[in-house]
Amino acid sequence: MKDWKKELSEEEYKVMRKKGTEVPYRGKYYIHNDNGIYKCKGCGEELFSSASKFDTHCGWPSFDNEIAKGKIKEVLDKTHGMIRTEVVCANCDSHLGHVFNDGPTDSGLRYCVNSISLDFEKD
Repeated sequence: MKDWKKELSEEEYKVMRKKGTEVPYRGKYYIHNDNGIYKCKGCGEELFSSASKFDTHCGWPSFDNEIAKGKIKEVLDKTHGMIRTEVVCANCDSHLGHVFNDGPTDSGLRYCVNSISLDFEKD
């Protein structure tokens, strides 16, 4: 079992393991247009393709589809007086963000993800 506190920075641990949220509009991948693959920072699992990324001006990177079925797990989130769908890495359970049914593409989905939960591999 990983010792997450030793492997992650304090901020990464707060977001990825304690389900926190990074400050909007400041994340490394919020305005990021390179082609490649976004991976889970916790385990390296491929999660999203740059082809599925779009700008919703919400303050966090947004995607309309996971890279392949089963890469992301959905969890009911009733915190902060809201009912939302949390998304976590299916491989290591790291918190990524939330998914909403208001996306502008054919999928109708908007995965709103914390940059701090991701790594990027350029094509």
